[in-house]
Amino acid sequence: MSGTPPPSLVSTAWLAQHLTEPDLRVVDATWFLPHEQRNATAEFAALHIPGAVHFDLDAIADRVTPLPHMLPDAASFARAVGALGIGSGHRIVVYDRNAMYAAARVWWTFRVFGHAQVAVLDGGFAKWQSESLPVELGAPRSTRATFTAADPNLQRVYDLARMLTNSTAQVVDARSAGRFKGIDPEPRPGLRAGHIPRSSNLPYPTLLDPTTRTLLPDSELRQRFAAARIDLQRPIVCYCGSGVTAALVAFALERAGAAQVAVYDGSWAEWGARDDVPIER
Repeated sequence: MSGTPPPSLVSTAWLAQHLTEPDLRVVDATWFLPHEQRNATAEFAALHIPGAVHFDLDAIADRVTPLPHMLPDAASFARAVGALGIGSGHRIVVYDRNAMYAAARVWWTFRVFGHAQVAVLDGGFAKWQSESLPVELGAPRSTRATFTAADPNLQRVYDLARMLTNSTAQVVDARSAGRFKGIDPEPRPGLRAGHIPRSSNLPYPTLLDPTTRTLLPDSELRQRFAAARIDLQRPIVCYCGSGVTAALVAFALERAGAAQVAVYDGSWAEWGARDDVPIER
């Protein structure tokens, strides 16, 4: 890697300064739930940061399981990101049109497969646009690259079996308080209401500045986690509706200095669909 390695969180000013460096790749991770009735691919084609490619969370995923956007295997991931022009020697900055959670999911995915030089754009595309920074439209022109994916880092991923046998990791639910308590409906049909036993509730929006939608400073993040009685020195596993917003909580935990953080990939889409696992309300 010829350029300066990005920190895990980069500002719009940092990206604007480094945007044209040849070993930097920009990834648009925008993703929407079906009920939002928005097309992430179309919005990307209409406008995006210059040189960016679109990472489709639902396409670069395990296409066999009925669960949404589960992690693919290493070989499939390597082929998919290589086709986007992302190679093992590239530095990556990920942004989205969401509240940074889709970008965090892609950041986490690259980290799962062993790629360390990946960062999230603070404030995402909204902040980039608000500062009148350059944009472009149309489909990107990508030259295939070679990406080598490591075997999944299991310290970063929990599956159902591991959740059921977990006796040490703290469990953090990134969903809203209403969904955590089981009083608000789930956006996906057929899911039970409630939460995984012994979970702490920390809705992901509480980790963002309500005005700028940027991530809170690391010191404030530590205060939020302390208030939620989350011990940064003990293992933590995060979950949400389908493993996307949980990645933002995991990202914030790492920024705050957490020693070991994972995401339960199946999240409530898996847990809430079963009748053989315990649920609390």
